[in-house]
Amino acid sequence: MSDSRAEDEAAIQAVLVDSYRAWEAGDAGGMVADYTADATAIMTGSLRDSRDAVRESMALAFDGPLKGSSTYNKQLSLRFVGRDAAIVVSESGILFAGETEVADTGKVNATWVFEKRDGRWLIAAYHNSPVVDPEPGSGSTVRTLDSYQPTATL
Repeated sequence: MSDSRAEDEAAIQAVLVDSYRAWEAGDAGGMVADYTADATAIMTGSLRDSRDAVRESMALAFDGPLKGSSTYNKQLSLRFVGRDAAIVVSESGILFAGETEVADTGKVNATWVFEKRDGRWLIAAYHNSPVVDPEPGSGSTVRTLDSYQPTATL
């Protein structure tokens, strides 16, 4: 990896750490400080279509069910897409007040899309989906939903 990519990777890691720390502090504004204004986030199946929408929903959550919570995060990969974009995949989960570990059923796979604007790495999109184990014995790391039933035909 070139020095510039190493610097970019470190900058992206710093953005993630800052977001995690802000969550732990219950600071919705700090959590989205490194989001683009037009960032999108899909969490628990619903779309937040701007940094402000993410901040508002997280502020409500930090005052309610997420009060005193923190997050578990394990980065699975980071790859660059051209010069000014990167994708981070992580396994994450919410540690509610008093919890010390996330149950397997509470873990999600998360995708973070980063964009470099004016020399600064920012979160342009975030999405998460529950972790589902691969089929036993398949040797695959692909996550599948065996019981998926489409509700509409495209």
